[in-house]
Amino acid sequence: MREPTSRSAAGSGAAEMRLLLIRHGQTPSNVLGLLDTAPPGPGLTDLGVAQAAALPATLADRRIDLIAASTQPRAQLTAAPLAADRNLELLIRDGLCEVPAGDLEMRGDEEAVRTYLTTVREWMDGNLDLEMPGGQSGTQVLARFDAVVEEVTGRVGDDGTAVLFAHGAVLRTLAIARGTNERDRQHLLDH
Repeated sequence: MREPTSRSAAGSGAAEMRLLLIRHGQTPSNVLGLLDTAPPGPGLTDLGVAQAAALPATLADRRIDLIAASTQPRAQLTAAPLAADRNLELLIRDGLCEVPAGDLEMRGDEEAVRTYLTTVREWMDGNLDLEMPGGQSGTQVLARFDAVVEEVTGRVGDDGTAVLFAHGAVLRTLAIARGTNERDRQHLLDH
């Protein structure tokens, strides 16, 4: 879980809005190593369900004002136990969806996975105009995610906390492209 703060408030001495970024629980496609990015996508494995069920206790001491998830069921299923525990409406936003694999969709071979990961890593290194084969550019992916961040920032205010349930590649791209320190950057690249 990563907790970047809103850039508008950071360093100003004012209260800071917090974002908790959480990747969905394990899916059958994760187990099989498939690039299964197109909506709706898979649900959760038994382990993924257990991971989701553990979140309310894990975050029990955290203030949470808003919970949002991608339109993909795996993110919604992961978010549901926390939303129910906090009695919060679950906002569903397309902007939180995974980086589309484009021409690589549903492939799990080494070449496809390497191409997908190399493209995402290029985005993390600042080459945001590069496009996923048959898919979006890093600029497009970040623009849709940034729109959701802007919306939730407006909803929770300067001192609120929003939890965004999304997907691994889009979360890593966001965290690195939007400025993490070198230690955090290396951790995200390694996982």
